[in-house]
Amino acid sequence: MVVRGPRVGYMAGMILTSTEDLKAACQRLAKSDFVTVDTEFLRETTFWPKLCVIQLADDDEAFAVDALAPGIDLKPLFDLMANEKVLKVFHAGRQDIEIMWHLAKLIPHPVFDTQIAAMVLGYGESISYDQLVQRITGTQLDKSSRFTDWSRRPLSEAQITYALADVTHLRPVYRRLAEDLEKRGRAAWVFEEMEILTSADTYRQAPEDAWKRIKARLRKPKEIGVLMEIAAWRENEAQTRDVPRSRIIKDEILAEIALRSPATVEALGSLRGLPNGFERSKAGTEIVAAVKRGLAKDPATLPRIERDRPPPNGAGATVELLRVLLKMISEKEGVAPKILATTDDLEQIAASDEADVPALHGWRRELFGEKALGLKRGEIALGLRKGRVSAVEVKS
Repeated sequence: MVVRGPRVGYMAGMILTSTEDLKAACQRLAKSDFVTVDTEFLRETTFWPKLCVIQLADDDEAFAVDALAPGIDLKPLFDLMANEKVLKVFHAGRQDIEIMWHLAKLIPHPVFDTQIAAMVLGYGESISYDQLVQRITGTQLDKSSRFTDWSRRPLSEAQITYALADVTHLRPVYRRLAEDLEKRGRAAWVFEEMEILTSADTYRQAPEDAWKRIKARLRKPKEIGVLMEIAAWRENEAQTRDVPRSRIIKDEILAEIALRSPATVEALGSLRGLPNGFERSKAGTEIVAAVKRGLAKDPATLPRIERDRPPPNGAGATVELLRVLLKMISEKEGVAPKILATTDDLEQIAASDEADVPALHGWRRELFGEKALGLKRGEIALGLRKGRVSAVEVKS
């Protein structure tokens, strides 16, 4: 059963459970200019998100798909997601897209993310869906079903109503944001951001790169070599067994192993934080083997250790000035500061005019980066005018 008509309310039971019904619904949606998309999933006890429900809507209908229905084939859904003629609209869609990448090695395209669009239009940093809906449509959403167990069947009427609201209200939100972007000449800014969201590199979780996510104060090349090997081992284990990484071994323990580099099971057993007898398990033996592989790596082939260097004299003050400039421009232009420049961007710009950061590329450079460089060079100054910060050209 589906909802037809943009203003029709929904009822219990509006969920598709067969491949035939899903195929027919997706064929109808394929005739639309855009579809709104959301998913409900669980991942607290798994490595890969467990897809439970998919919600879809266009201007004429809205429905939910039971991804756990016996025998259902989601290929019609994936075909729709790959249809270049239909724009797929998400809110904070990274996890939704990650699910489709994992299940079908598919990146939906083209896409429009309303959270990113809202940041470009000055609605704040990482605004939630319910807050955005309320600000644009005045509707207060009932979020009481947000943390329910989406894998239990049958789904309740409240769950289905909640799920459908995540795509039906997204329609007017998308239209308002798209209209405002066109009026302000910022549509290209959002679609530039979509390149990252629709890049397969954003979703690949290669075991050999797992070490980059672990915070560890490493001092020697051999420690990096060991961390690379043991992190790759854990990543393979977590993906193969489909359990969270922390269920295998916690980050802080991996960092400790990298620092201590235990080359025997006895040395491994002396480390704090490991369960008693862990070193005698299969995992303990495999970790020791990974440590030995890491120690055997040629130091010349390992990534360089980036040493923390104190900022040059005056750099801290420069960063603070850049922060004031960023705040001034974001308020004036109606853009969330976070999407213009991060703290790391500001620090790198303070250190070098040639910093390779997003704030010095594309539309961000035009809006903020050039002024940031001008401030550094003394070509513009910041001052107060009628109680507001303003930038003033400095005459040479």
